[in-house]
Amino acid sequence: MLDQVATSALSGKLVIDLTRVLGGPYCTQILGDHGAEIVKIEPPKGDETRDWGPPFHEEDSAYYIGVNRNKRSMGLDLTQGPGQQVLLQLLENADILIENFKPGTMEKWGLGYEEVLRARFPKLIHCRVSGFGGDGPMGGFPGYDAIIQAMAGWFSINGEKGSEPTRLGLAGVDMGTGLYSAIAILLALAEREHSGQGQYLDMTLYDCAVSLMHPHIPNYNYSGKIPGPTGNAHPNISPYDTFRTKTVDVFIGAGNDGAYAKMCRALGRAELIDDPRFIKNINRVEHRAELKVEIETSLMRIDGHEICETLAKAGLAVGPIHNTQQVVDHPHTHHRQMTIEKDWYKMTGTPIKMSRTPGSLKRLPPKYGEHSTELLTEFGFSSAQIKDLIDKGVVLTQRRR
Repeated sequence: MLDQVATSALSGKLVIDLTRVLGGPYCTQILGDHGAEIVKIEPPKGDETRDWGPPFHEEDSAYYIGVNRNKRSMGLDLTQGPGQQVLLQLLENADILIENFKPGTMEKWGLGYEEVLRARFPKLIHCRVSGFGGDGPMGGFPGYDAIIQAMAGWFSINGEKGSEPTRLGLAGVDMGTGLYSAIAILLALAEREHSGQGQYLDMTLYDCAVSLMHPHIPNYNYSGKIPGPTGNAHPNISPYDTFRTKTVDVFIGAGNDGAYAKMCRALGRAELIDDPRFIKNINRVEHRAELKVEIETSLMRIDGHEICETLAKAGLAVGPIHNTQQVVDHPHTHHRQMTIEKDWYKMTGTPIKMSRTPGSLKRLPPKYGEHSTELLTEFGFSSAQIKDLIDKGVVLTQRRR
């Protein structure tokens, strides 16, 4: 990941990134990791996640640092007419515009896709990320990760059986939307190769969260039963749960009858294979509590790390439960280059592994407005124009407090 890559998958693609917080920045970091030129346009007060700490590095939060590498930053006041004109000049050679303003904001500024951008920049791919979209019963309403988790059913199926509705401990809606948005952009780029035309991508947190409610929505659609939380157990598979051992809790997943039989033999419990309660997955799901007791009776006499190795070598999906420090320090994390370091920067690597055009770390996360002058120069603004824009507060090199 740290090696410089001369040609990456998205080399030569220019992305104008107006997004803030998480979903949009996560999307553009993925594109930047794989060679796209990302111009991060920040409002006068900056991306608010710069303040979402502690912890901080030189006044920027770890939260911001985590999703903003491989970008250059420009401060720009888009509420002013001259700022809108600057954006239009930046879009002259852009492939992608991505923003997460409240629906209607770009239109209010005279920058709407249908009204202005489509005709002026026919090859431009305009990706909008919003909470609910611009129309419909919830159209235009603000949406944040936890609110969408709650509304899309995630709270209702998370937690232990009988527990209160619980937020997922990851920003899965935001990051999932970032992933879906990256996919949508790549699809649009592929289609543009044939048509020569850009298009508008209407991405919402709500849609993405609903699409990720698997298997709960399919289960409801075909059973009529409203799913609830099952803790660490899977609603459709058994055994697929956490189990106590002599030393450490482990997770075992046996997704078919063959895997279940392997587990029983590895635990010295071959008699459980033909037990009428556990013969097929449907039987094991119906008697999951009894099966868990049988498995833990054996595991409680065994070292958890040793049995994980034994079961893994037998072909079982199994692993100990790690905390964040153990994940960061794990040898396999390092082997897969999922912890990367450069100077002060230490972060997760890219999970997208490509043989000829791997991702790379080209730029550390930018300070606010760090590249404002540099970028304006590259986009054809004269020294006098740049000075005038900065003097008038249209372009910024430092955050407005």
